[in-house]
Amino acid sequence: MKESLKNKIIEKLFSDYPSLQSLAADIHKAYELIENCYKNGGLVMTCGNGGSAADSEHIVGELMKGFNLKRELSEEEKARFCGIEGGKEIADSLQGALPAISLVSQTSLISAFANDCSPDLVFAQQVFAYARTPFDVLIAMSTSGNSKNVVNAAKTAKAAGIRCIGITGESGGLLKEYCDACIKLPKNTPYEVQELTLPLYHALCAMAEIEFFYRD
Repeated sequence: MKESLKNKIIEKLFSDYPSLQSLAADIHKAYELIENCYKNGGLVMTCGNGGSAADSEHIVGELMKGFNLKRELSEEEKARFCGIEGGKEIADSLQGALPAISLVSQTSLISAFANDCSPDLVFAQQVFAYARTPFDVLIAMSTSGNSKNVVNAAKTAKAAGIRCIGITGESGGLLKEYCDACIKLPKNTPYEVQELTLPLYHALCAMAEIEFFYRD
């Protein structure tokens, strides 16, 4: 059932955005990296600039709480709250999460590192610090594929031995050289690339949610 539901999401993505059909292999590879990450206790990190920074936050929002499903805690998870005042109400309200962090949201760290060290390495510093398992995934977004801070984050992911998914415009830029999967969206104008980025990551997040939270 899960595979059928995930296939329907991909089919709808390609039906709504036929230009993405040619990227099927890269999209499936990206999804596999995300699924393997979570099956092995890993963390997803996201980064980008401008509109891609907003997408970084958006992706985390879809992974860390219910997206299309309610993600009610299991009985085992709820049992951890037994004996805690108000524990039942807390457990009944919490939702299952897929651990993810947006590297663009840490204002104090970003501004300090940019001022004291290098603005081109603000995301790289965070990747270096957070990378813990070989299944961790960085989702690096750059419409040109050449944003220095994003490329440096991807380089650091490679050095740290974790996986990197790139989401770029048609050329892939420098970023594609450092990605395990690079989805080169078939547009060149930044806003057009970003218009395709949202349905892409919605599909990836929805598939992951089905894998980990769908119950027959």
